[in-house]
Amino acid sequence: MKKCTIDDLTDISGKKILVRVDFNVPMQDGQISDDTRIKAALPTLRYLSGKGAKLILTSHLGQPKVPTPSLSLKPVSQRLSQLLNVPVSFSDDCVGESSKQAVAKLNNGDIVMLENVRFYSEETKNDSQFSAQLASLADIYVNDAFGAAHRAHASTVGVARYLPAYAGFLMKKELEFLDHSIQHPKRPFLAIIGGSKVSSKLAVLKHLLGKVDTLVIGGAMAYTFFKAKGYPVGKSLWEADQVEEAKAFLQEASNNSTRVILPVDHVVVETFSNEASQRVLPVDQIAELEIGVDVGPQTVALIQDEVKKAQTIFWNGPLGVFEMPAFAKGSFSVARALADSSAITIIGGGDSASAIAQAGLSDKMTHISTGGGASLEFMEGRILPGVAALKDR
Repeated sequence: MKKCTIDDLTDISGKKILVRVDFNVPMQDGQISDDTRIKAALPTLRYLSGKGAKLILTSHLGQPKVPTPSLSLKPVSQRLSQLLNVPVSFSDDCVGESSKQAVAKLNNGDIVMLENVRFYSEETKNDSQFSAQLASLADIYVNDAFGAAHRAHASTVGVARYLPAYAGFLMKKELEFLDHSIQHPKRPFLAIIGGSKVSSKLAVLKHLLGKVDTLVIGGAMAYTFFKAKGYPVGKSLWEADQVEEAKAFLQEASNNSTRVILPVDHVVVETFSNEASQRVLPVDQIAELEIGVDVGPQTVALIQDEVKKAQTIFWNGPLGVFEMPAFAKGSFSVARALADSSAITIIGGGDSASAIAQAGLSDKMTHISTGGGASLEFMEGRILPGVAALKDR
């Protein structure tokens, strides 16, 4: 780590520490449906609280434009209290007098959760005055929200202009796993990149050329590559404005040390329904009104063979419409192959992490990132604003 972490903090008893966590958890009927992100922050919170620091937690939830009761962090603070088995107080605002009063009541080791920081538009604008208000609550800033590290917002970047800024344990773990997988991987190094759009993944595909030994491309974005190869795609999802980019990528890949694998067969349907009748065809065959919804068994077997040979595997993006059980076979089969592998397995958050969780295999992976967008941008070689803002060693 080239950035300071909370390991570098000494004598913090009584210090007020503003901790940016990523508690942007899925909610259903007012209840948290998945508390993975809350659990991921527990090591940092237990460590700082155990050292006698006064913790002030800030996070976003959803994308509200104005204060929205259904996106309040109060249920999150209650769940956090249960997980930590200690009281966690709640402030109904993240700045202003009520937040100051909530902080003033803290004793050493206590924790308060501030209300959703995105209830203020100044958060996403990285407003300097709003940043200063947040920073005024604390003596030290800790960013443990890797999932928001690619956003230059007030609570991820702005506050670091006013407070000494450190990485929490989760941030440190995420960066070390992702950086090590790119810079010093055990080989063979396999990357599996799926998802729906080439436009959102092309940068990472280009960045991985020459860095990984084998690159598998799947999901709906494969159809833009099929179009670039002159194959019919029926009514499958593809991006007309990315076809030339896809052609250029395939040309570049043909002269590169990285072996690029596209699906060789696919599952197609006539109606986008879980009950639709399926056909398995070679990828250069599909009827005009059919839709590609999953990779076929030959492609799964091909990927499984690559998984068996690999020593490091990075996976970001599902290989089919995994949200529908009928079209999840490809993604789940690959998930099981990773679970059975002895390789270092790194899951790049987002839908791939959801697919792993739905398959019940999360505990079989070496590392599951809490940030889909952040992990993808990191793998593209981008500098994450929330990381750049931390103190250098």
